[in-house]
Amino acid sequence: MRTVDRRSDWTVVDEGWGRQAVDFAALSEPGNCREYVAMHQRLNVNDGDRLVDVACGAGLAIELARARGASCAGIDASPRLIAVARDRNPDADVRVGDMYAMPWADESFDVATSFRGIWGTTPDALSEIHRVLAPGGRFGLTVWGHIKVSPGAWALAPFRLAASAKVENQAAMVTLGRPGVGEDLLARFGFIDVERVNIPFAWEFSDPEMYARALASTGPAYEAMQNVGEAAFITAAIEEARAHVRDGLPLRAEINVVGYLAHKPGSITRGTA
Repeated sequence: MRTVDRRSDWTVVDEGWGRQAVDFAALSEPGNCREYVAMHQRLNVNDGDRLVDVACGAGLAIELARARGASCAGIDASPRLIAVARDRNPDADVRVGDMYAMPWADESFDVATSFRGIWGTTPDALSEIHRVLAPGGRFGLTVWGHIKVSPGAWALAPFRLAASAKVENQAAMVTLGRPGVGEDLLARFGFIDVERVNIPFAWEFSDPEMYARALASTGPAYEAMQNVGEAAFITAAIEEARAHVRDGLPLRAEINVVGYLAHKPGSITRGTA
């Protein structure tokens, strides 16, 4: 679920998201399972589907799609995250690469997904997704929704320790979650039958220290650490989480996530969204 402004070098993705790839894969990404499963269900991912996951990160979404019978591929700009994805999915076609220039032929896939990997700052990736989808192919995209009203908005608060320009860029990224914005963008890139849906999402952690360690493995945390230092970021995250500790229960952060379902024009392939 990584992204970078198109004007930047894609290698910066590995600096932010790949530097703690094992922590991300083991501590942070499992919290995304509700999101992955819900979208696969909505897209009716099933036996025989050819699926590509764009900005696939450590490959957990691919692993869950394979469990539903899909033949999977994935692409991400972080070599260290792709190493984990390949370990999880030895039979999948998982590659380090650029989502603006994917290495597969036209009409290679029946289904494409991207879980918080395409944003308002990286819209042109939708052109490549449209290209590699077969006629009637299904597409599922998730983005952050209305974070400020989310019960678990506190869990993202430490990201605001980044420099002001970075925080402003984060705000621009999440504009796709606003009503009408994602629908208009998908239509502009040739997708039809665009539907906006609510996607379940909740992070859970055993204690503040585990929350801080998991959060520190993400790209936005890296941006914050560049500004205030790692120790200050970890301390701030632990203090933020302590206010939300519940006796006998895990820390839980429910955050609004928006999903978009769409098709490429043509005969519907295999399942239906």
